[in-house]
Amino acid sequence: MNSVQISQIESGITGVSEQRLRRLAAHYACTDEAFVDALAAMATDRARGWWEEYRGLLPTSFLDLSELEHHAAHRWDVDFLHVPGLLQTEDYSRALFSRRVPELPKTELELRVRHRMQRRVVIEEPQPIPYVALVHEAALRIRVGGRVTSRAQLARILELSEADHVTVRVIPFDLDDFADITAAMVYAGGPVPRLDTVVRDGPHGSLFIDSEAQLGVFRTLFRRVESVSLDPDRSRDFIHRLAKEL
Repeated sequence: MNSVQISQIESGITGVSEQRLRRLAAHYACTDEAFVDALAAMATDRARGWWEEYRGLLPTSFLDLSELEHHAAHRWDVDFLHVPGLLQTEDYSRALFSRRVPELPKTELELRVRHRMQRRVVIEEPQPIPYVALVHEAALRIRVGGRVTSRAQLARILELSEADHVTVRVIPFDLDDFADITAAMVYAGGPVPRLDTVVRDGPHGSLFIDSEAQLGVFRTLFRRVESVSLDPDRSRDFIHRLAKEL
């Protein structure tokens, strides 16, 4: 295999067969069998992902996130200003996208909403992935789309939080010391830890992080935030009270 072929595989321009992938792993002396097996399973997954229907219509990062979620073994979210995407109702999502600057064309706005609703398949399908959402009180109190939309959104969170595979924990305002993390984070756990990925929003789009050193930092940050958040039962009670205030 020449350098051009390797470059095209690395950039995702061309695919790679399981046989070739295993030869490359042997050539580079990769002895982590679980890691190679996980890569091989991804290489042999020839099914066309549902997100491909949006290629050329939505930013590539949207599709990359959908594919990442498709292969994830578990998912953690930390959000401070908005309800995490996987928990959003259609009306809440539409209200969020409608506030974007510059304003989105109506067609693209509806495409983004539909895409976000389809992403929920990973926690709604017959074999959903374990999902943990740490949501700040601010995100729950901000009235996105008005009272009716906000009330329906809180009801949706409560409904999903009853599922065995979904854990929702509230980060309350009244913490004595909380300055570890100040931006939203998506942590997608891969089939093996070496395939874990963190996604963070930046000024120029989503940033995908997969270096082990940085992943270790984000795992620590997540655990710290989790440790100061309300437990699932207290979180549900908290959200119930907020809903009554609307």
